[in-house]
This record gives sequence, structure tokens and C-alpha cells, in this order.
Amino acid sequence: MSRVETFNEHRPLLMSIAYRMLGSRADAEDALQETFLRYQAGAEELESPKAYLTTIVTRLCIDHLRSARVQRESYVGQWLPEPVATTGVDIGMAESLTMAFLVLLENLSPAERAAFLLHDIFDYDYTEIAQMTGKTEANCRQMVRRAKQRIAARQRRFDPSREETNRITARFVETTRSGDLSGLIALFSEDAVMTSDGGGKAQAALNPVKGADSIARFVMGLLRKYESLNPLHTLTEINFQPAFITTISGRVVSVSILDIRDGLIRNLFIVANPDKLGAEISPL
Repeated sequence: MSRVETFNEHRPLLMSIAYRMLGSRADAEDALQETFLRYQAGAEELESPKAYLTTIVTRLCIDHLRSARVQRESYVGQWLPEPVATTGVDIGMAESLTMAFLVLLENLSPAERAAFLLHDIFDYDYTEIAQMTGKTEANCRQMVRRAKQRIAARQRRFDPSREETNRITARFVETTRSGDLSGLIALFSEDAVMTSDGGGKAQAALNPVKGADSIARFVMGLLRKYESLNPLHTLTEINFQPAFITTISGRVVSVSILDIRDGLIRNLFIVANPDKLGAEISPL
């Protein structure tokens, strides 16, 4: 098998790792391209091309995240991962692709994120993770333990059933279409948080909006603002969570994702940065 064929065989795994690490399809593609170039340039025969490729992409992602932390300091407003379409996609490892989970990963250091994902999501053992990250096994165990503690402290308590998700999403549609502010408020938990990402290139709240009343009023105000532009709001699934894609004159202007837990909307994520929205939201 040629190196091109070998790389293409492992490409889905590499993309899965890179997107979860970076939260950006474009950055993940760049990491894969660099991984391929390094793989092609190598002269030696490899006992495990899969392990080699995973090591390269992991270390590239860690390096990228370290430099991205400096860039994020100058980012305008809140940063959110780039949305990806998941309708019809295999639900294996679905939880680790939700916007809510990807946002939680932002609380981890680059090395912690890599160790945690490789161990808990991709089932690598500590010996393999140590080789991939250049850390000791003991260090990797410690990083994964710390990461689990941080994730568990913020993670959802109960996964919503499909019926519950559909019911709340349908009610969200009804209340926004009818302008039922009190009904919309009732769908959010009291401590709900709305995070919107405009990247300084689209209108968005610079800081998180907290509380059911404030979020509901923001949503209604946003809908009124778009009303004269004849927007099309399409209900779909993004990052394995119910979402609305808003298009105006065929251009995607925002993606709104509902994070439903314990019978209520706990988080509302709105991505409006045009750099993260193409003509359509593509799958990984």
C-alpha cells in the first residue's frame, strides 16, 4: 500500500482527533496537510503508520493550541468552535462532538486536552499516549485525571432523550414564531448561559448573556432585527445537538445550537462569525 493510500485510510481518525483538539475544521485540515507532508517526506519504513500519523497530528495540534491561546487574547468577543453538520452521521462518540463538550475542552491545557481525548475518546493506553505527547506515563495519567475532574464538574448530569429534545425544540420554534416571550423564558433554566461568537465581523454579544429572561429577550430582539431581511430558519442537527441555521439571500448568517439538559435549555450557542460559516455547514 502506498503512503497516500495509507494516509487516506487513517484520515477519518486523524480528522476526528484534530477537530476535537482545535475546534476548527479549517485548522484541522491544515494539521492534516502538514501531517501528510511529514509522512511523505519520511524515508524510514514504519512499524505502525497509524501510530506515527496520530503522533504527528497530536503534536501539531498541541503546538497550534499553544500559539492560538495568544491569538485568542485579541479575539473580539467570545470564541466558539466551528459548527459541523452531523445529520445522518454515525452517532459513535457523539457526545464528544457536541458544542457543549467542545466548549468544556477549552478549560484544559493543550497537553491535557490531547491526553484526555486520546485516552477517554479514542481508547489509547497510557504507554501510547506518552509516546504521542512526549510525556511520561505518570504525567499522562495525572493529566487525564485532572481533565476528568474539570470536565465532570461542568458536564451534564443526564442526557436528554430524543423525545425530550424534540419536544423542547418544537416548543422553542413555537414560542419564537408566535413572539411568546414568557413561553420562551420558561424553556431556559434560571442559570442558562448564551454564548455568541461574531469574531468582530458580525453582531454578537461580547460577553455571555446569563439568565432565562435576558436570553429570551436577546433571542426575540435578534429575530425582530432579521425579520425585514426575510430570513430562512432551518431546523437541523449541528454537532449532534438541535440547531437552527439562519440564511439570508442564500448566505448562512448564523447557527444557533441548543444544549438541552434535565428538561431545560442550559446553553444557547450562536455562531455568527462568517469565517466559521460557509455557504452550507459541512460534515467532518
